[in-house]
Amino acid sequence: MTFPALIDENDGLLGSHLRACGQEHVLRWWPDLDPARRERLCRQVRGIDLELVQRLFRRTHSVENAPPSSEAIRPVDATPIPTSSGQDRREQQAADLGRRALEAGQVAVVLVAGGQGTRLGHPGPKGTFPIGPVSGKSLFQIHAEKVLALGRRYGVRLPLYIMTSPENDGAAREFFSRHAFFALDRDQVVFFRQGTMPALDRHTGRVLVDENYRLIACPNGHGGVVKALGDGGHLADMQRRGIRYVFYYQVDNPLVKVADPAFLGHHVASDAEMSLKVVRKLRPDEKLGVVVEVDGRVQLIEYSDLPEELARRRSADGSLEIWAGNIAVHVFNLSFLQRLAANGSMLPFHRAIKKVPYLDERGRLVRPAENNAVKFEMFVFDALPLARKALVVETDRREEFEPLKNATGENSPQTVRQVMSSVFAGWLRRAGIEVSTREDGSAAFPLEISPLLALDAEELRTRLPRHPPVDEALLLDEKTPTTLQLETCVQ
Repeated sequence: MTFPALIDENDGLLGSHLRACGQEHVLRWWPDLDPARRERLCRQVRGIDLELVQRLFRRTHSVENAPPSSEAIRPVDATPIPTSSGQDRREQQAADLGRRALEAGQVAVVLVAGGQGTRLGHPGPKGTFPIGPVSGKSLFQIHAEKVLALGRRYGVRLPLYIMTSPENDGAAREFFSRHAFFALDRDQVVFFRQGTMPALDRHTGRVLVDENYRLIACPNGHGGVVKALGDGGHLADMQRRGIRYVFYYQVDNPLVKVADPAFLGHHVASDAEMSLKVVRKLRPDEKLGVVVEVDGRVQLIEYSDLPEELARRRSADGSLEIWAGNIAVHVFNLSFLQRLAANGSMLPFHRAIKKVPYLDERGRLVRPAENNAVKFEMFVFDALPLARKALVVETDRREEFEPLKNATGENSPQTVRQVMSSVFAGWLRRAGIEVSTREDGSAAFPLEISPLLALDAEELRTRLPRHPPVDEALLLDEKTPTTLQLETCVQ
């Protein structure tokens, strides 16, 4: 009896479906598998939309998803958010709108945290990496404490939805559990897993396998957040909680102003369905996707797809003409996410050609010397042109953007901790406290201010009593005596 027949006896539709899609090779080792591994393989196969995989592969060499022509690309208009406390009336009105949305319990937070710390040499989810300049707090703890502090400030419990990957889901959940969810209520934190797509042989379109009972499945991109939220019932959960706005960001940037009231307020005031923050690119070849206008609609183009001539073009003042770098910080209307999810997410798949080790027909592990596989993934920013209105907001990268990506050099633990320290030094100076700095103005010593003490410079100024000049490493946290605590002691 051949292996297709064996499958047909247990699940005739599954075996027939695999043959119809030209993927029957995944059952090559069926006779050798024990019942548990057979069930695991069948479960994985059932979870794959093989017709979609076939369609995507057939389009591998097409021009679909090609970037627009240079002639169609225009610089985007952006609303600036000042980072100093000197806000004008319009900014104050926007911040008031954002605060009201927070106070009304209309805001949820989505943290995308599916990555591993492999490039950092860190064993575990990237969110568990210790990044606090003085405390050594993990990325997860810093983000969770910002959510906790926001809730305390506005008298609400902001739900925190964390998207993991199949690879790191268990470790991420265990990390939060081991740390008592960083003082957040257990039902306030909702984990959900990102979807996957199989890796295909780039020449044949056959699904690659890495074990005789397991297909090679790759994360389906950060755009998979829409489908994962919808399929998992989390959008419906948000609606039950009274949520109207969803703040989205990624785990690797500890400087994110989580659910920033001014950003939220601009989104609400403009009647946008999707908003995003951008920063000015430092140089033409900086690896940031650029936000542009194409035919009157906001769109993002990957840095690798932007023609070099256009990337280097300068305005009359010498600045980059295509300047708006994406930092993966968004606000969505819940109704917009629901509309996307109801239509199968509506986001297109992008393809990438990669090197992927696999088992050959004899069961030998092959480590290819050249790119051998096609991967497919979705990007959340592809929702921009689908929104009835999209708002672009410019912010200052020195205060809001320094992602942790590399073990050394740019965007490494060293640069992230230095930038964090310099941000906190600025907060201290605005509070009237002298801080030792280097010649370039950066902090001379590691500095850290816990979100549980202050979320911004203005809050620090109101909470911190007079402090001697700072000329050594300093950690200010919830245990630091504050103005309120001193007044209580005097009484």
